[in-house]
Amino acid sequence: MEKRTVVFPFPIALSCLFIFFAASSFSSGSLVFNFYAPSCPNAEIIVRDTVRSFCSDDPSIPGKLLRLVFHDCFVEGCDASLMLQGNNTERSDPGNRSVGGFSVIESAKRVLEFLCPGTVSCADIIALAARDAVGIVGGPVVLIPTGRRDGRVSLASNVRPNIVDTSFTMDEMINRFSSKGLSLFDLVILSGAHTIGTSHCNSFRDRFQEDSKGKLTLIDKALDSSYAEELMKECPLSASPSVQVNNDPETSMVFDNQYYKNLMMNKGLLKSDSVLLSDNRTSKLVEDLANDQEFFFENWGQSFLKLTSLGVKTGDEGEIRISCASTNA
Repeated sequence: MEKRTVVFPFPIALSCLFIFFAASSFSSGSLVFNFYAPSCPNAEIIVRDTVRSFCSDDPSIPGKLLRLVFHDCFVEGCDASLMLQGNNTERSDPGNRSVGGFSVIESAKRVLEFLCPGTVSCADIIALAARDAVGIVGGPVVLIPTGRRDGRVSLASNVRPNIVDTSFTMDEMINRFSSKGLSLFDLVILSGAHTIGTSHCNSFRDRFQEDSKGKLTLIDKALDSSYAEELMKECPLSASPSVQVNNDPETSMVFDNQYYKNLMMNKGLLKSDSVLLSDNRTSKLVEDLANDQEFFFENWGQSFLKLTSLGVKTGDEGEIRISCASTNA
Protein backbone atom coordinates (compact mmCIF):
# COMPACT_ATOMS: atom_id res chain seq x y z
CA MET A 1 0.00 0.00 0.00
CA GLU A 2 1.17 3.42 -1.52
CA LYS A 3 5.11 4.74 1.39
CA ARG A 4 20.17 7.17 13.13
CA THR A 5 20.31 4.68 15.85
CA VAL A 6 17.56 2.12 16.05
CA VAL A 7 15.82 1.98 19.40
CA PHE A 8 13.75 -1.12 20.05
CA PRO A 9 11.42 -0.18 22.92
CA PHE A 10 10.28 -3.77 23.46
CA PRO A 11 12.80 -6.56 23.89
CA ILE A 12 12.43 -9.34 21.36
CA ALA A 13 11.78 -11.82 24.16
CA LEU A 14 8.87 -9.72 25.36
CA SER A 15 7.35 -9.43 21.90
CA CYS A 16 7.37 -13.22 21.70
CA LEU A 17 4.61 -13.20 24.32
CA PHE A 18 2.32 -12.12 21.48
CA ILE A 19 2.40 -15.28 19.36
CA PHE A 20 -0.90 -16.05 17.73
CA PHE A 21 -1.67 -19.26 15.91
CA ALA A 22 -5.19 -18.59 14.61
CA ALA A 23 -5.00 -22.03 13.01
CA SER A 24 -8.34 -23.20 14.31
CA SER A 25 -10.22 -20.47 12.41
CA PHE A 26 -8.11 -20.21 9.29
CA SER A 27 -7.36 -22.55 6.43
CA SER A 28 -4.08 -21.96 4.61
CA GLY A 29 -4.47 -24.62 1.95
CA SER A 30 -1.30 -26.60 1.35
CA LEU A 31 0.88 -24.34 3.49
CA VAL A 32 2.09 -25.91 6.73
CA PHE A 33 3.87 -24.70 9.83
CA ASN A 34 7.59 -25.53 9.98
CA PHE A 35 7.56 -26.58 6.32
CA TYR A 36 11.37 -26.33 6.14
CA ALA A 37 12.09 -28.28 9.33
CA PRO A 38 13.36 -31.38 7.45
CA SER A 39 14.89 -29.68 4.39
CA CYS A 40 16.39 -26.45 5.78
CA PRO A 41 15.81 -26.32 9.55
CA ASN A 42 17.46 -22.93 10.07
CA ALA A 43 15.60 -21.18 7.25
CA GLU A 44 13.38 -18.99 9.43
CA ILE A 45 16.28 -18.12 11.75
CA ILE A 46 18.39 -17.03 8.78
CA VAL A 47 15.60 -14.79 7.47
CA ARG A 48 15.05 -13.26 10.90
CA ASP A 49 18.76 -12.61 11.46
CA THR A 50 19.04 -11.02 8.02
CA VAL A 51 16.10 -8.71 8.71
CA ARG A 52 17.50 -7.76 12.12
CA SER A 53 20.89 -6.96 10.59
CA PHE A 54 19.38 -4.70 7.93
CA CYS A 55 17.12 -3.00 10.47
CA SER A 56 20.09 -2.13 12.65
CA ASP A 57 21.61 -0.21 9.73
CA ASP A 58 18.42 1.23 8.24
CA PRO A 59 15.38 1.88 10.47
CA SER A 60 13.16 2.29 7.41
CA ILE A 61 13.45 -1.42 6.56
CA PRO A 62 10.43 -2.69 8.56
CA GLY A 63 8.05 -0.33 6.78
CA LYS A 64 9.55 -1.24 3.42
CA LEU A 65 9.17 -4.95 4.03
CA LEU A 66 5.53 -4.57 5.03
CA ARG A 67 4.80 -2.59 1.88
CA LEU A 68 6.67 -5.16 -0.18
CA VAL A 69 4.53 -8.05 1.08
CA PHE A 70 1.31 -6.11 0.44
CA HIS A 71 2.26 -5.22 -3.12
CA ASP A 72 3.46 -8.73 -3.86
CA CYS A 73 0.48 -10.60 -2.42
CA PHE A 74 -2.20 -8.36 -3.96
CA VAL A 75 -0.91 -9.10 -7.48
CA GLU A 76 -0.71 -12.74 -8.62
CA GLY A 77 -0.84 -13.84 -4.98
CA CYS A 78 2.09 -14.24 -2.59
CA ASP A 79 4.52 -15.65 -5.14
CA ALA A 80 7.39 -13.14 -5.25
CA SER A 81 6.30 -11.99 -8.71
CA LEU A 82 7.16 -8.45 -7.61
CA MET A 83 10.81 -9.48 -7.26
CA LEU A 84 11.20 -10.32 -10.96
CA GLN A 85 13.14 -7.72 -12.94
CA GLY A 86 12.72 -6.80 -16.59
CA ASN A 87 10.65 -4.71 -18.97
CA ASN A 88 6.92 -4.63 -18.24
CA THR A 89 7.22 -6.60 -15.00
CA GLU A 90 5.28 -5.63 -11.86
CA ARG A 91 8.37 -3.98 -10.50
CA SER A 92 8.50 -1.59 -13.48
CA ASP A 93 5.02 -0.17 -12.87
CA PRO A 94 5.10 3.38 -11.43
CA GLY A 95 3.05 2.18 -8.46
CA ASN A 96 5.87 -0.15 -7.48
CA ARG A 97 8.92 1.95 -8.24
CA SER A 98 9.03 3.29 -4.69
CA VAL A 99 8.68 -0.16 -3.10
CA GLY A 100 11.83 -1.12 -1.20
CA GLY A 101 13.31 -3.92 0.85
CA PHE A 102 14.37 -6.04 -2.12
CA SER A 103 17.98 -6.16 -0.93
CA VAL A 104 16.89 -7.80 2.34
CA ILE A 105 15.13 -10.60 0.48
CA GLU A 106 18.02 -11.11 -1.94
CA SER A 107 20.53 -11.20 0.90
CA ALA A 108 18.61 -13.85 2.81
CA LYS A 109 18.14 -15.80 -0.40
CA ARG A 110 21.88 -15.88 -1.11
CA VAL A 111 22.61 -17.34 2.32
CA LEU A 112 19.85 -19.90 1.97
CA GLU A 113 21.01 -20.92 -1.50
CA PHE A 114 24.46 -21.55 -0.08
CA LEU A 115 23.18 -23.63 2.84
CA CYS A 116 20.07 -25.22 1.29
CA PRO A 117 20.26 -24.94 -2.53
CA GLY A 118 16.97 -24.82 -4.40
CA THR A 119 14.91 -25.26 -1.25
CA VAL A 120 13.51 -22.00 0.17
CA SER A 121 11.28 -19.87 -2.04
CA CYS A 122 11.56 -16.13 -2.42
CA ALA A 123 7.82 -15.96 -1.69
CA ASP A 124 8.33 -17.51 1.74
CA ILE A 125 11.26 -15.21 2.45
CA ILE A 126 9.10 -12.15 1.71
CA ALA A 127 6.33 -13.33 4.03
CA LEU A 128 8.72 -14.30 6.81
CA ALA A 129 10.74 -11.09 6.50
CA ALA A 130 7.63 -8.91 6.81
CA ARG A 131 6.50 -10.98 9.80
CA ASP A 132 9.88 -10.61 11.48
CA ALA A 133 10.11 -6.89 10.75
CA VAL A 134 6.93 -6.29 12.73
CA GLY A 135 8.25 -8.25 15.71
CA ILE A 136 11.61 -6.49 15.66
CA VAL A 137 10.00 -3.06 16.11
CA GLY A 138 7.72 -4.05 18.96
CA GLY A 139 4.78 -5.70 17.24
CA PRO A 140 3.36 -9.20 17.66
CA VAL A 141 5.35 -12.21 16.49
CA VAL A 142 3.02 -14.27 14.33
CA LEU A 143 3.52 -17.91 13.42
CA ILE A 144 2.82 -18.29 9.71
CA PRO A 145 2.81 -21.45 7.60
CA THR A 146 5.28 -21.84 4.75
CA GLY A 147 5.59 -23.84 1.57
CA ARG A 148 4.90 -21.08 -0.96
CA ARG A 149 6.45 -21.47 -4.38
CA ASP A 150 7.61 -18.68 -6.68
CA GLY A 151 5.57 -17.56 -9.66
CA ARG A 152 6.83 -17.28 -13.22
CA VAL A 153 4.51 -14.48 -14.36
CA SER A 154 5.03 -10.79 -13.60
CA LEU A 155 3.18 -8.19 -15.69
CA ALA A 156 2.99 -4.45 -15.10
CA SER A 157 -0.54 -4.47 -16.52
CA ASN A 158 -1.69 -6.54 -13.52
CA VAL A 159 -0.58 -3.99 -10.94
CA ARG A 160 -3.09 -1.13 -11.10
CA PRO A 161 -6.22 -3.32 -11.22
CA ASN A 162 -5.09 -5.01 -8.01
CA ILE A 163 -3.27 -2.67 -5.62
CA VAL A 164 -4.96 -0.10 -3.40
CA ASP A 165 -4.45 3.56 -4.28
CA THR A 166 -3.99 6.11 -1.51
CA SER A 167 -6.90 8.19 -2.87
CA PHE A 168 -9.40 5.30 -2.81
CA THR A 169 -12.82 5.82 -1.29
CA MET A 170 -14.06 3.35 1.32
CA ASP A 171 -16.21 1.56 -1.25
CA GLU A 172 -13.24 1.21 -3.59
CA MET A 173 -11.08 -0.22 -0.82
CA ILE A 174 -13.81 -2.62 0.29
CA ASN A 175 -14.23 -3.86 -3.27
CA ARG A 176 -10.50 -4.36 -3.73
CA PHE A 177 -10.05 -6.20 -0.43
CA SER A 178 -13.18 -8.27 -1.01
CA SER A 179 -11.85 -9.38 -4.39
CA LYS A 180 -8.89 -10.87 -2.48
CA GLY A 181 -11.06 -12.66 0.05
CA LEU A 182 -10.31 -10.09 2.75
CA SER A 183 -13.07 -8.62 4.90
CA LEU A 184 -13.83 -5.09 6.00
CA PHE A 185 -12.39 -6.06 9.38
CA ASP A 186 -9.16 -7.20 7.67
CA LEU A 187 -9.02 -3.89 5.81
CA VAL A 188 -9.04 -1.88 9.03
CA ILE A 189 -6.58 -4.18 10.81
CA LEU A 190 -4.12 -4.35 7.92
CA SER A 191 -4.28 -0.57 7.49
CA GLY A 192 -2.56 -0.52 10.88
CA ALA A 193 0.63 -1.33 8.97
CA HIS A 194 0.82 2.45 8.54
CA THR A 195 1.92 2.71 12.16
CA ILE A 196 5.42 2.40 10.64
CA GLY A 197 6.88 3.33 7.27
CA THR A 198 6.88 6.46 5.15
CA SER A 199 4.99 7.94 2.20
CA HIS A 200 6.09 10.23 -0.61
CA CYS A 201 4.69 13.76 -0.69
CA ASN A 202 2.72 13.10 -3.86
CA SER A 203 0.72 10.37 -2.13
CA PHE A 204 -1.21 12.99 -0.14
CA ARG A 205 -0.70 16.10 -2.26
CA ASP A 206 -4.35 16.01 -3.37
CA ARG A 207 -5.34 17.03 0.15
CA PHE A 208 -3.84 20.47 -0.60
CA GLN A 209 -4.01 22.95 -3.45
CA GLU A 210 -1.81 25.79 -4.63
CA ASP A 211 -3.18 29.24 -3.80
CA SER A 212 -2.81 32.47 -5.76
CA LYS A 213 0.50 33.18 -4.02
CA GLY A 214 2.01 29.87 -5.07
CA LYS A 215 1.67 28.28 -1.63
CA LEU A 216 -0.13 25.17 -0.50
CA THR A 217 -3.42 25.46 1.34
CA LEU A 218 -5.43 22.71 3.01
CA ILE A 219 -8.63 21.74 1.18
CA ASP A 220 -9.35 18.42 2.92
CA LYS A 221 -11.22 19.20 6.13
CA ALA A 222 -10.76 15.63 7.34
CA LEU A 223 -7.16 16.54 8.18
CA ASP A 224 -6.19 18.31 11.39
CA SER A 225 -5.05 21.84 10.52
CA SER A 226 -1.96 21.86 12.73
CA TYR A 227 -0.86 18.50 11.33
CA ALA A 228 -1.50 19.86 7.83
CA GLU A 229 0.83 22.80 8.58
CA GLU A 230 3.58 20.35 9.54
CA LEU A 231 3.05 18.39 6.35
CA MET A 232 3.25 21.52 4.22
CA LYS A 233 6.57 22.40 5.83
CA GLU A 234 7.94 18.92 5.15
CA CYS A 235 6.48 18.76 1.65
CA PRO A 236 6.45 22.25 0.10
CA LEU A 237 5.75 22.62 -3.62
CA SER A 238 9.50 22.81 -4.18
CA ALA A 239 10.11 19.46 -2.48
CA SER A 240 11.95 16.79 -4.43
CA PRO A 241 9.83 13.82 -5.58
CA SER A 242 12.03 11.65 -3.36
CA VAL A 243 11.02 13.41 -0.12
CA GLN A 244 9.07 11.20 2.28
CA VAL A 245 7.31 11.74 5.61
CA ASN A 246 6.48 9.31 8.39
CA ASN A 247 3.08 7.64 8.14
CA ASP A 248 2.83 7.93 11.92
CA PRO A 249 3.97 11.38 13.16
CA GLU A 250 4.13 10.21 16.79
CA THR A 251 5.88 6.81 17.13
CA SER A 252 7.15 6.15 13.63
CA MET A 253 9.76 3.57 14.69
CA VAL A 254 7.44 1.38 16.75
CA PHE A 255 4.73 -1.04 15.64
CA ASP A 256 1.89 -0.11 17.99
CA ASN A 257 -1.69 1.14 17.86
CA GLN A 258 -0.70 4.80 17.58
CA TYR A 259 -1.95 4.79 13.97
CA TYR A 260 -5.52 4.46 15.23
CA LYS A 261 -4.97 7.08 17.90
CA ASN A 262 -3.77 9.40 15.15
CA LEU A 263 -6.93 8.73 13.16
CA MET A 264 -9.02 9.69 16.17
CA MET A 265 -7.21 13.06 16.15
CA ASN A 266 -7.72 13.51 12.39
CA LYS A 267 -4.05 12.85 11.74
CA GLY A 268 -4.34 10.14 9.13
CA LEU A 269 -1.71 10.93 6.52
CA LEU A 270 -3.52 9.53 3.48
CA LYS A 271 -7.10 9.89 2.32
CA SER A 272 -7.40 6.12 2.55
CA ASP A 273 -6.44 6.45 6.22
CA SER A 274 -8.82 9.27 7.15
CA VAL A 275 -11.83 7.58 5.57
CA LEU A 276 -11.60 4.77 8.15
CA LEU A 277 -12.69 7.26 10.81
CA SER A 278 -15.24 9.18 8.76
CA ASP A 279 -17.10 6.10 7.51
CA ASN A 280 -19.74 4.72 9.88
CA ARG A 281 -18.88 1.17 8.87
CA THR A 282 -15.41 1.39 10.39
CA SER A 283 -15.31 4.32 12.84
CA LYS A 284 -16.25 2.24 15.90
CA LEU A 285 -13.58 -0.36 15.11
CA VAL A 286 -10.99 2.41 14.76
CA GLU A 287 -11.99 3.69 18.20
CA ASP A 288 -11.72 0.20 19.71
CA LEU A 289 -8.26 -0.32 18.21
CA ALA A 290 -7.11 3.10 19.42
CA ASN A 291 -8.14 2.17 22.95
CA ASP A 292 -6.78 -1.38 23.06
CA GLN A 293 -3.37 -2.28 21.63
CA GLU A 294 -3.70 -5.94 22.64
CA PHE A 295 -6.90 -6.14 20.59
CA PHE A 296 -4.98 -4.80 17.59
CA PHE A 297 -2.11 -7.22 18.07
CA GLU A 298 -4.37 -10.26 18.41
CA ASN A 299 -6.27 -9.45 15.25
CA TRP A 300 -3.18 -8.38 13.34
CA GLY A 301 -1.95 -11.97 13.60
CA GLN A 302 -5.07 -13.39 11.96
CA SER A 303 -5.36 -10.77 9.22
CA PHE A 304 -1.65 -10.96 8.41
CA LEU A 305 -1.99 -14.72 8.12
CA LYS A 306 -4.78 -14.25 5.58
CA LEU A 307 -2.80 -11.64 3.66
CA THR A 308 0.29 -13.81 3.34
CA SER A 309 -1.76 -16.77 2.11
CA LEU A 310 -3.44 -14.98 -0.79
CA GLY A 311 -3.23 -16.93 -4.05
CA VAL A 312 -0.26 -19.00 -2.91
CA LYS A 313 1.32 -21.53 -5.24
CA THR A 314 2.19 -24.86 -3.68
CA GLY A 315 3.05 -28.40 -4.68
CA ASP A 316 3.81 -28.59 -8.40
CA GLU A 317 2.86 -24.96 -9.07
CA GLY A 318 5.53 -22.38 -9.78
CA GLU A 319 9.16 -23.04 -8.90
CA ILE A 320 11.86 -22.39 -6.31
CA ARG A 321 13.91 -19.63 -7.91
CA ILE A 322 17.68 -19.70 -7.64
CA SER A 323 17.65 -15.90 -7.83
CA CYS A 324 14.64 -13.87 -6.75
CA ALA A 325 15.16 -11.43 -9.61
CA SER A 326 14.70 -13.97 -12.43
CA THR A 327 12.92 -17.20 -13.21
CA ASN A 328 14.97 -20.38 -13.52
CA ALA A 329 14.14 -21.04 -17.17
